[in-house]
Amino acid sequence: QVQLVESGGGLVQAGGSLRLSCAASGRTYSSYAMGWFRQAPGKERELAAAISWSGGSTYYADFVEGRFTISRDNAKNTVYLQMNSLKPEDTAVYYCAARSGRYYTNPNAYEYWGQGTQVTVSS
Repeated sequence: QVQLVESGGGLVQAGGSLRLSCAASGRTYSSYAMGWFRQAPGKERELAAAISWSGGSTYYADFVEGRFTISRDNAKNTVYLQMNSLKPEDTAVYYCAARSGRYYTNPNAYEYWGQGTQVTVSS
């Protein structure tokens, strides 16, 4: 099994920045694509960013608007989400997810999930 643990969430004012980390342990594979999803109360879980196993291909949701950067360090089994220019509407629980092969936008395509980390952006 693969365990994913997110960290780095917290409270930040609008316009501020946070860096989320997702550490993988257990049976890890370098061929895993990784994604960062978020879910706000009353809303569906949505993909914010994803990255291929090599780090050579990335995806960003439209709402990111150039503000977020996803990266990974396979030697550390860690994926990051750098979030800048945060807005109150970014407030959500952010989840790290992994799957073998390429990334997809559908959360049902991911088999491993972290517990989530809360991001709250105040106005």
